[in-house]
Amino acid sequence: MNQIAQVIAVLLGEIPISSQLRTIKGLSTIYIAAILACAGDLKQFAHGRQLLRKAGLNLAESMSGKRKGQIVLSKRGDSKLRKYMYLATLTLVGTNPLFKQLHKNNVQVKHMSTQKSIFKLLGKLARILVGMVHSEESFTPEKTIIQYNQAA
Repeated sequence: MNQIAQVIAVLLGEIPISSQLRTIKGLSTIYIAAILACAGDLKQFAHGRQLLRKAGLNLAESMSGKRKGQIVLSKRGDSKLRKYMYLATLTLVGTNPLFKQLHKNNVQVKHMSTQKSIFKLLGKLARILVGMVHSEESFTPEKTIIQYNQAA
């Protein structure tokens, strides 16, 4: 496993945007490689919502000819991208102080379920990844907190 991780790290070194993505504390090289492998070049997305749609994480109404159902995840997208973005978000909630704080705020203050908070943060991760690639900046938690507070 260590050899595979080293090979992946060497290959990621050849991709220019991977150095920006490595600045997010808690996002491992395996997750970065999996997301880039499934999504391709992140510059092709104008907004994080497009990345979520490619992963099948956009909301859709579950309905049939006669009934109108609930709003659920569409799951019409790349299942591997969906899986690795979800696992990356779980890891970030466990290790990254910013994501930990946002999750705690969602659950305690906004009274969200844990799963709903994770999916909200997954959307935030997608927007952060696409924004970092377009602005060509590294990850700064202070900037993310300011934007989060302005949106609320």
